Amino acid sequence: MALSKVIRLLGGHLRPFEARPPLDWFRLTAATAATAHHGSRSDRRFFGTSPPVWQEKLATKSVQKHDWNRAVSEAEKIVGYPTSFLSLRWLLSDEIANVALHLRKLVGSNHPLLKTAKTLIYNDKNQQAWGLIVLLVSKAAGHTMAIPDMEQDKSAGVLHSQRALAEVTEMIRTSHLVHQGMLNLQSFDNAGNDLSGDSDMIFGNKIALLGGDYLLANACQQVATLRNQDLNMLISSAFRDLAESNFIGERDEQNNPLPTKPTPGAKDLATDVNSLDDLGFGDLENNTEPLKTDGAIGNPEKEWSLRHVLGGGSLLGKSCQGAMMLGGHPEALQKQGYLFGKHLSLAWQACIDLQPFLLPKLPPGAQLSLISAPVLFHLEHDSTLYDEIEKGRRSVDNIDYTKVHEAVLKGPGLEKTKILQRKHSLAALQVLAELPATDARTALQNIILAMQEL
Repeated sequence: MALSKVIRLLGGHLRPFEARPPLDWFRLTAATAATAHHGSRSDRRFFGTSPPVWQEKLATKSVQKHDWNRAVSEAEKIVGYPTSFLSLRWLLSDEIANVALHLRKLVGSNHPLLKTAKTLIYNDKNQQAWGLIVLLVSKAAGHTMAIPDMEQDKSAGVLHSQRALAEVTEMIRTSHLVHQGMLNLQSFDNAGNDLSGDSDMIFGNKIALLGGDYLLANACQQVATLRNQDLNMLISSAFRDLAESNFIGERDEQNNPLPTKPTPGAKDLATDVNSLDDLGFGDLENNTEPLKTDGAIGNPEKEWSLRHVLGGGSLLGKSCQGAMMLGGHPEALQKQGYLFGKHLSLAWQACIDLQPFLLPKLPPGAQLSLISAPVLFHLEHDSTLYDEIEKGRRSVDNIDYTKVHEAVLKGPGLEKTKILQRKHSLAALQVLAELPATDARTALQNIILAMQEL
């Protein structure tokens, strides 16, 4: 849909432009290009089964059938959180309109930024609710009496600083994904030096680099305006973890991650749903220090956990911890906030990893994550599949994904991933059980329940 048409159709419902960075500005501008390339957006609705007894005790007002869309919609009402649709008001900005037009120029090219745009619009269920999670945690925990009234958003039950932190969380996450849309030109003839300055490949890299930098710079600025040095240090360490996630394990020439061949006799932690003892990477003692990676690579569950804690779990966990910090809570409760965000992120990721294997056959031309939990667990079970993985050392496009998909369906990887998801869901629910019974806590429980057995 053309940008002018979007504005003309929705202009009567858009709010005036504000002088602060948008929550989802890149995702919104990418929608224009992604819609032109992939057609209208399909309705994604997730349904789960009835909760077991332990879930019924925690979720006092569970949503029927645990409908994902409904759970998120009800949660948004609790904290007054704007939906992505309302954020279309940012299209009134000349800056954002220009980015949308530039993205449209890439339609038809093979630049990976378009794949990033598609992920942000259609597939990234993890990204879209991160800010909402931070606000729900903020409201569920409340704040101390020492917080001045002028700092409180009484209608939503959260602090203005906590709402700003929620926006920062999504901006950082989105900037990381946008930066990953850059193309490595070293694999081109003469390392890409023969390309003209206005070629699609170079132009797309400029948009990915500058677009991600714009979001990241605004996120840093917004954190600084909160004037909290401890929070600044915490969020800075989340930046570091995101950067480090790009240097874990094997990669192809475009920096797409490849799984590590499992080491003989790697401990199978996923068989014990209550075992979380060996999944710490030093972050339980001091989560501002770099994570300890010793013994993780080659162990399916540890490697999966390490990759996704660095790649997102750390950010969500530290954002929840920061929300507790802004609310004036003691350090012990702040650490519980970190654990909740970390385990929720990992449970979420396990749910996403299962999605490609819900179909008996992989659609033609489709790909799946080679570092997803089902693939890593299957490689531990049958290391001969690694011969197919090694074909992707130059490019993951050389891998027969249909063969990988069929092999994983026949192995134990899916069942182990379900156990993994339940383990982290339980850990997150245990943290919630320590908070007062509120509508915000119930909303968080319903979101977790909506992820089960999708």
